[in-house]
Amino acid sequence: MATWLVDGNNVMGATVRGWWNDRPAAAARLTAAIARWCLEHPDDQAVVVFDGPSREEVTRLAGGNLRVEYAGSSTRDAADDRIVELVDELYVDPALVVVTSDRGLVARLPPGLEVRGAGTYGRRLGRI
Repeated sequence: MATWLVDGNNVMGATVRGWWNDRPAAAARLTAAIARWCLEHPDDQAVVVFDGPSREEVTRLAGGNLRVEYAGSSTRDAADDRIVELVDELYVDPALVVVTSDRGLVARLPPGLEVRGAGTYGRRLGRI
């Protein structure tokens, strides 16, 4: 059993086609793909974090072993700040995995914490 803490904007940018044309729709597509993955991996937990305020079309996809979090702000590194806070809360789980390719965020994480790249994780989800 693992907890996957996903940098939503980073994975979206690495894997969701045309994300820049409609960010809310891209976030919903990514979250739907993570929700499908969660159904296939019921022993794992996933927490996806996005910049900005909450969006109903994304939030309604949460449930079961999927949680959606928002930074509340769209400022630079807002989601990174929230991810660091969540790492502090969730790191009691020795199987915590952070999904990001953001080197700045990785530098802020505790040494030894498992990190997986955004593109690699996105490919595990299939076509988004």
